[in-house]
Amino acid sequence: MLAEISNLELVARTVVDGFISGLHRSPDFGFSQEFAEYRSYSPGDDLRHVDWNVFARTEKAYLKRYRGETNTEVTVLLDGSASMAYRSTAVSKFEYAKFVACAIVYLAHLQRDSTGLIVFHDDVTHAVRPSARQGQLMRLLHGIEHAQTGKRTDFQRPFDELRSLLKRRGITVLLSDFLTDVDTVVKTIEPLRFHGNELILLHVLDRQEIEPTLGGPVLLVDMETDDSMEVSPDYVKGEYRAKMAEHIQSLKSKAQGAGMEYFLLPTDRPLDAGLREYFKIRERRI
Repeated sequence: MLAEISNLELVARTVVDGFISGLHRSPDFGFSQEFAEYRSYSPGDDLRHVDWNVFARTEKAYLKRYRGETNTEVTVLLDGSASMAYRSTAVSKFEYAKFVACAIVYLAHLQRDSTGLIVFHDDVTHAVRPSARQGQLMRLLHGIEHAQTGKRTDFQRPFDELRSLLKRRGITVLLSDFLTDVDTVVKTIEPLRFHGNELILLHVLDRQEIEPTLGGPVLLVDMETDDSMEVSPDYVKGEYRAKMAEHIQSLKSKAQGAGMEYFLLPTDRPLDAGLREYFKIRERRI
């Protein structure tokens, strides 16, 4: 259904409306004194907001958040490398990631958060500085709508750009298929954590990349390097699936070990349901 909607603002509204109705509560947080939730302390956070009563009981530091809070800065990083163009159904990984990006910036807009965007592959192709000023949502949606896939992935360039854009601590959401060395990804983006930023990795994969099915031997061609490899159904059913499962688990465990959040989003998963599950997991973790 989303693939047939050409207006990305309508896509965002459709996803977010389904997400919010599934949660059965407003996602709004703010400056008012109605308590909303706790979140884990990150280095650089203001110690005045730590709940010391909770710390005395648990020896863990948590910060209080209140409904109506408007000081969050959200930056979405969208991977436009060539491999993101892969599809086995109507929606490619890149299109799915664009839908997720639209939903996130729209949700941030509803919360009156300052929001920005970086689109990249081996270079930064589009950047919008985080802002909450009038017209920012349209600037972000326009940037997402016109984003194109390019060449190979280089995580260093977008994170150099991100450091120049960020003026204060916030939330960074990275949308990618992460088909590269796990240690390189984690080591490249981990430094942002030490400046008090919250990092969320949303792993977008096609179901055929996770659990491929073949009717016979095929020649697979790498979309970024043009390297080719002949594979058999037995290989993809056994060794390949094991290697992909290991890659996913390695990324998840190393990201979480570095203080980041990780969530897998297969492109056959309804977006509102995927976001709802992620935020419920977040809520339980807090």
